[in-house]
Amino acid sequence: MDWHARLLGEVQHRDLRNSQKVTTTRCRVLIIASVALISLALTACESPDSRIAKPETGRPATATAIPLASSGVPPILLFNGAGTSANDVVALETILSNKQLSYSTANSSELNDMSESQFTAYHLLIVPGGNFITIGNNLRSSTTASIRNAVQNGLNYLGICAGGFLAGSSQYNSLDLTSGVRFGFYADEDRGIRKTAVAITAAGGPTLDQYWEDGPQFAGWGAVVAKYPNGTPAIVEGTSGKGWVILSGVHPEAPESWRRGMTFTTPVNVDNAYAGTLIHAALNRTRLPHY
Repeated sequence: MDWHARLLGEVQHRDLRNSQKVTTTRCRVLIIASVALISLALTACESPDSRIAKPETGRPATATAIPLASSGVPPILLFNGAGTSANDVVALETILSNKQLSYSTANSSELNDMSESQFTAYHLLIVPGGNFITIGNNLRSSTTASIRNAVQNGLNYLGICAGGFLAGSSQYNSLDLTSGVRFGFYADEDRGIRKTAVAITAAGGPTLDQYWEDGPQFAGWGAVVAKYPNGTPAIVEGTSGKGWVILSGVHPEAPESWRRGMTFTTPVNVDNAYAGTLIHAALNRTRLPHY
């Protein structure tokens, strides 16, 4: 919001000096710029550093991805369409490959072409970090309805950061797997922090420093699996109809390269192992310890 205020101040000062030249067009530009800045503050997992992060493996993480057109259907469908962070998709593919879990990927148009029965052929849908507004706006309302119905009928769902926001209720064509519960940002966002190492305490487990970037907290829905330092839910689990849903506001799948300029007490392999735990729990409908 400092950028927003600065922009308004600059425009107002320029207008005072050039009041005769102020036009309707300039007013429209100001409105558009303001809306754009507000939109930047309402999205998740989209910093420049995360976009340029590189996978920690020398081989393509997509090596085990099974094409959608294949006759066999793997257990996991990973969404990689418009609005997702390309490098978070790579990070998740790396975890899936290392865990020898077979999966397919689908972009926005491919997801839009899928029927509810095609969704329910999978055991787990994973939606990674990115910009949840862009994700929702590039899916048809019929697509999000089909996904919601598929989850209600037994498809499991893992949402990470933006994927967690998308699972809640919002005006941006969300999935609303939460019966109307809407999620807000973790408190660091209000302090102007966009990304940092956050100590996440799991129920009955250790405290792990996890990579956080514009991520949500999940007050008001599900059983709390892990908490942020201020006690708000960082990871939750619960049912949506017959589907098993796990939502994470942090990125345990984040590779070492995402940690530049930050201090972590937890080794990256420990955090990545926890990412594997969340994926297995979502896939196998395993209840994790919770508060």
